[in-house]
Amino acid sequence: MKVAIVHYWLTTRRGGEKVIENILKLYPQADIYTLFADKGIYGENFPKNKIVTSVLNFWPFKKYYQKIFPLYPLGIKSLKLKEDYDLIISSESGPAKGIKIEKATPHICYVHSPMRYCWGFTEEYLNSMKKPLRPLAKFFFERLRKWDVTTIDNVSAYLVNSKNVADRVSRFYQKESTVIYPPIELSFFDRPLITAGKRDVYLSFGAITPYKRIDLLVETFNENGKKLIVIGNGSEKKRLQSMANDNIKFLGNLEWNKIEEYLDRTKALLFPGEEDFGMIPLEVMAYGIPVIAFKKGGALETVVENNIVERSSGLFFNEQTEKSIQECLNRFEKIKGRFDAEWIRNHARGFGEDRFLQKFSKFIENQLSDFKKN
Repeated sequence: MKVAIVHYWLTTRRGGEKVIENILKLYPQADIYTLFADKGIYGENFPKNKIVTSVLNFWPFKKYYQKIFPLYPLGIKSLKLKEDYDLIISSESGPAKGIKIEKATPHICYVHSPMRYCWGFTEEYLNSMKKPLRPLAKFFFERLRKWDVTTIDNVSAYLVNSKNVADRVSRFYQKESTVIYPPIELSFFDRPLITAGKRDVYLSFGAITPYKRIDLLVETFNENGKKLIVIGNGSEKKRLQSMANDNIKFLGNLEWNKIEEYLDRTKALLFPGEEDFGMIPLEVMAYGIPVIAFKKGGALETVVENNIVERSSGLFFNEQTEKSIQECLNRFEKIKGRFDAEWIRNHARGFGEDRFLQKFSKFIENQLSDFKKN
């Protein structure tokens, strides 16, 4: 079976790319179509498959790919399918589902989120920009949203990474979808749990972009003086680093073995943004570490807060404010010794990549069968 995978970009290795790596375990000979690809930045896990890139895949567009969103429709239009494929799988939080399909072919779209800057989070993105740029950006966001609407019916069936995103697909696209949670790497569960030793830091881990709200953590830890480690890069890093006191360390991107050194010292992962799903909390839970998260979005499907602390994987705070985070930290400090690392790991294990592969494969099998009948 000839399979084409369409993914928005292969420039960094985040949750969407880990989903693609797992899909490639099911279809190892698949061709990949993407707007941008950069093996040097992506790292050693970069797919070895045939990769077709768009007309936008050159410097400086490739470097500033997130800032040239008005050109995404042009980029996806330039991606011409090179074969007569039996199956097309698109991975969507950008324009991937809009690829032109010449003949009747089953097209399954796995949605990480409808484009956030077009659907539901436009004001957040606008507020993060300088005021003179906002009217122009708003115009292009609206234009991109209208284009996105024209691609909705280009898909045979929608998969989504969470109930949270299923609700967005229903509201914005008026489409039903099936939830298959993203895959958590099984090797994370093989490492012995570290239950002894000094846990002296809090951890923030992931992209440092406006909607992640790392600014709230900087404000909170500037005030309380506790140790905070921030791992990751992004557009907000320099600004937030300049605001941070000496108790807050920004380490950039690290190899996983280095990240594990900090996981061994971590009291809890802090997750202050409203995520579509969020794989990082589960990856950290696989090490038996609790998560302190904003009580909204995908975290509601991954973080468990019970009255019985020993049967919980973390705590929630209700508002994206310094006060709400600090109150939650105070609660956590009183009960942190009661969290059960084994229980937290077992909870995360329910999201293992074997479960993803089994459910994804079965869904595709059923869709192909239905497509042939019709």
